[in-house]
Amino acid sequence: MNKLLFNEFDSVSSKQWKQIIQFDLKGLDYNEVLIWKSNEDIAVKPFYHADEFKEALKTSNTKASQWGICQSIFVADVKKSNKKALNAIERGAESIKFIIPSKTVSIEHLIQNIDLSRTSIYFELQFQSEAFINSLSSIPNKENIFVLSDIIGNLSRSGNWFSSLQEDHRNFETIVKNTNTISIDASLYQNAGATMVQQLAYALAHVNEYLNHFNNVTARNEMTWRSFKIIFQVSVGTNYFFEIAKLRALRILWETIRSEYQIISDCLIIATPTKRNKTLYDYNTNMLRTTTECMSAVLGGANTICNLPYDAIYHKDNEFGERIARNQLLVLKHESYFNKVDNPSDGSYYIETLTNQMGGESLELFKNIESSGGFLKQLKEGTIQRKIKESAAKEQQLFDEGKEILLGSNKHPNNKDRMKHELELYPFVKTNQRKTIIEPIIEKRLAEKLEQERLKKED
Repeated sequence: MNKLLFNEFDSVSSKQWKQIIQFDLKGLDYNEVLIWKSNEDIAVKPFYHADEFKEALKTSNTKASQWGICQSIFVADVKKSNKKALNAIERGAESIKFIIPSKTVSIEHLIQNIDLSRTSIYFELQFQSEAFINSLSSIPNKENIFVLSDIIGNLSRSGNWFSSLQEDHRNFETIVKNTNTISIDASLYQNAGATMVQQLAYALAHVNEYLNHFNNVTARNEMTWRSFKIIFQVSVGTNYFFEIAKLRALRILWETIRSEYQIISDCLIIATPTKRNKTLYDYNTNMLRTTTECMSAVLGGANTICNLPYDAIYHKDNEFGERIARNQLLVLKHESYFNKVDNPSDGSYYIETLTNQMGGESLELFKNIESSGGFLKQLKEGTIQRKIKESAAKEQQLFDEGKEILLGSNKHPNNKDRMKHELELYPFVKTNQRKTIIEPIIEKRLAEKLEQERLKKED
């Protein structure tokens, strides 16, 4: 066959497609009827065409076939946590994220019998301790050990430093030097209601504070830091294609800032479904939400995915919820074949356009933050908090008006649902009066007010 199959057909330009659509609208305005704007102020068109791209689309350098299944474990009891980790690995988990609240935890006992050559371990620290970090030096196969310690993330979430700005940064230098890892917890911004453009810009400004700091440290003592691992922890929502584009844009933005600092390492992305759209009533719908969110994470190029149990907002850790969450990822990987194709979203004109638009707007916002003194300065002034609250309020209004839909909550609720006696955890924002040096960024779910009203009416 000398001729390609469709060479005899004339190509159809985007202009011709638009003319056909306009004709079928019978006088209705194309822009008003078929183009809608997202919360990020991105105009979404009914179709995208190759002739809208001046350059050929590039191939992503991510490997979607290599994403890992992670089990998150809060370490309240070392022996029980170790047992839970071994059980999770036996049942399909490929990495473990230990959330460690205290420096008294014995790492040796926590990772006992775990094959570190096959299983990646993440230690998320809720404290600072040089002695604790030094205890990691005795661990073999450190290549698969990652320490997640984020002092700016802690400040943003709690409103306070662990100790003080100076001491936190000194301890942070020690942690990063000994672990070769800088981690950024950007999940807070999504869970608090920031738009995707804000999430990306704040994540970039957040890591830039650390890079600026280590750039200055290098000038003082020749500390080598440009080969450090960079880890972003992000939350993923149910706006399916937008979330794919968000993770792709994050990598492109990181490439931009990496080249400026001459950093060797690519970033690693740990993705977790958002809490913001999870519901107390009709809670099984949370499984549908987390499934599509994990799919977006895979297609967007996340390296590691920690699923959120469907009952995480109101139940304590339990074997059933965690097993279901892990099995969702196992089904995606081994039965839906989400590990068989690299870069499956490459070549989608829609996703490519969203990626470029989101990345461009985020970069502009990032530049604005930097020209205004940087992320820490805007946190101290309350600018970041105010912007997030404005975005959250806008989204909350859409939910309250029924334009942002959560099935089982503000659409098709089951009025026979009773949840008052199911609550093992308080599922709403807690308001504890305490002194802080900045206003903390508060995570809040969309359905909280509605759920509180329903709980009051229960028999």
